[in-house]
Formats: sequence, C-alpha cells, structure tokens
Amino acid sequence: MYQCCIFDLDGTLINSIHALNRTINLTLEKLGYGPVDEAHTKIFVGDGYKKFVERALAFLGNKDLDGLDRALEIYQEVFRENCLYRIEAYDGMKELLEYLKGRGIKIAVLTNKAHAQAVDNIESVYGKGYFDLITGEGRGIKRKPDPAGAWYTAKTLGVLPGECLYFGDTDTDMKTGIAAGMDTVGVTWGFRDRAELEAFAPKYLADSPGRVIEILEGI
Repeated sequence: MYQCCIFDLDGTLINSIHALNRTINLTLEKLGYGPVDEAHTKIFVGDGYKKFVERALAFLGNKDLDGLDRALEIYQEVFRENCLYRIEAYDGMKELLEYLKGRGIKIAVLTNKAHAQAVDNIESVYGKGYFDLITGEGRGIKRKPDPAGAWYTAKTLGVLPGECLYFGDTDTDMKTGIAAGMDTVGVTWGFRDRAELEAFAPKYLADSPGRVIEILEGI
C-alpha cells in the first residue's frame, strides 16, 4: 500500500477555473485586450502564472510579448484579490481524502501556483492543517515538471518516492510523477482531456475520486 498521496491543486483538488479565468481577463482588460474563454484558460494554465500570462498574450496576437513584465505585475495584483473566486472541491474529493486519512496515508499538495495563494485556496476549501504538507511556487524549489518538488515532499514526509502516488490532470503532472519515480494517476475530471494523460501511460487513470478509492481497495 502507498504511504503518501501527492496532489496537484488546480484541476485536481480544486476547481479553480472561474478564479483563473476571472483573473486573466481582468488583467487583459487593464492592458486593453479582449477576454479569453474558460476552455482556453484550461489549456493555458498548469506551468505557473508567467506561462499562463504569456500564452494568453500570444493567443490574443501579442506574439512578441510586449509589456510582459507589466502584465505579470498586474496579474499578481489581481490574483491576490480574486484567487478564491468561486473555487470549490471536486465532487467526491473530500470523501477520497477522508478515506486516505483513515488508512493512515499522508496527503500533500504540490502546485505551480504561488505558495501563499495555494495555501489560501486549500485552507478556504479544506480547512487549516488538513494536509500534511503544501508546497507552492516560491519556496526555492524548481517548478513542475521538474521532480524536485515531488522528491522534497517525499523526503519531508519521511517516505520513499516509490511509496508515493502522484495525482494530476495535465501533461505537466504526468511528467512530474514519472520523473520522480512515483506511480502516477491521471485524473480526467480536471482541465485537460483523457488523451493528453493517456499519452504518458500513467499507472492509473481515474474518472472520479470514487474510482481512486476503488483502485486502492483493489491493491
């Protein structure tokens, strides 16, 4: 049995698409650009806010990324005010987490979202102190898909990488889990489609948190 489950945040633990879409559109509006829809937002996120802003600007025609530094400053200001906008746990996720805790399995979060906002998100939805460890961007650890964050999580919680199950909804997450030597779960309820996850041949694919419980019960 696994000793630790490590979860991506956006699109895995929390449906934050409304907050992310609102933030990027308010940022773009201040810069004189039109909005992007939620479908494109799901594609642009996953590799940190800088890449998110770059992709949005390029999509709207600013291929040279003129004014990127200012755009990043505005995004951070807007996000601090809107990071909790309409966020919620995915159906069945709280039950899955309670199942894991009941089995004595440690639970952790590893995200490319800024650490302070990641903590705000988690504590807003799940409460303070619910997870054994939360690690976001800005902690001196390389961003995913670099495996450093996954290794840091395992070491901090006193488990081996091979004892960890890594959950995520994007290609970035699949690359992270595989590079870290962890069994990886591609979750299809998040921001990307099943085909993107299948391309990396994760150990498991799950269409719902309840399916994860079924998988673990069968091990």
